Amino acid sequence: MKNKKILLVEDDYLDVTSVKRALSKLNIEHTLLVAHNGVDALSMLMGSHEEGGAGEKIQPDVILLDMNMPKMNGLEFLRIIKKYYSLNNIKVFVMTTSAEEYDKTEARKLGISGYILKPLDFSNTRKDDSAIAIQSLKEELCSGS
Repeated sequence: MKNKKILLVEDDYLDVTSVKRALSKLNIEHTLLVAHNGVDALSMLMGSHEEGGAGEKIQPDVILLDMNMPKMNGLEFLRIIKKYYSLNNIKVFVMTTSAEEYDKTEARKLGISGYILKPLDFSNTRKDDSAIAIQSLKEELCSGS
């Protein structure tokens, strides 16, 4: 099975810890890269994250994206990456506390793969709309491709 590269764009350290815990329960090989806002995530994707100079571009298999962050929110981040050919095919799962219909609709218009209300939980006990997105994320992470 391929080692999955996951970019987590999340400003809350407790949520970062929660995602790490949920991913470890899946027992999959993965590399988790963390950006604490959309600006830092774009820098990582564009290869400009090394002390203001050129660094190695990261190419994640999946992006887990918070909606409400400082500097650049999730929708702004999505609008930018969807304009780049090299980035627009990365599967993006929004992972947020925002149940706002506007956020969901706009994120879906931008081609997200799923909208998950926090916390991330792979236990299959959820009965909300997030359950389908969580199952899709789990399948993506556990696939051999």
